Amino acid sequence: MNKLFLQLKRLLSVKKSCQEIPSENTNNTLSILSQADHIFFANFCQFVWIQGEPLPLIYDVADEVYKRQGITLSTLKHLETICLLTFEPNGFVKKGFGKHTRLFYAGKPTKIEFASDIDNQLDLGHVLLTDTGKRMALACNAKRNQAFYEYVITRWFQQGYVLSSIQLNLESKKH
Repeated sequence: MNKLFLQLKRLLSVKKSCQEIPSENTNNTLSILSQADHIFFANFCQFVWIQGEPLPLIYDVADEVYKRQGITLSTLKHLETICLLTFEPNGFVKKGFGKHTRLFYAGKPTKIEFASDIDNQLDLGHVLLTDTGKRMALACNAKRNQAFYEYVITRWFQQGYVLSSIQLNLESKKH
């Protein structure tokens, strides 16, 4: 019981500290995170795409593509408790897209063509990053997860989007 109380007290103090950190001071946030928190967040960052800002795409927390990397509802709730993200069971969407948009995963662009010319939206899943989480995600050198990339591309294709990605074939240029 005492151990549980100490954990709760730590989480509450971290949340309070998180709220007091000036938005430009990511180093203070980094210093209050445990090594396990860093590992959780680094694993989480492999699910982040960039479209002007970091956008985590967590669609179904129970899906194997997330669970294999240790991202579960419990992990996400913990990262929310330490003020790195916001979890919403009903999900988030980004609105106001024109006919085309471009998102980047691991530095490589993927172009999405929507069915309509205006007022398109993109399902972002259940998670958004806080300002601190965004800064940390941009600083994180996340590894590329090919299975996740294919998972997202398949999902977008099933939603009727026309997709294209510029991939250089360096091997063919060598010959």
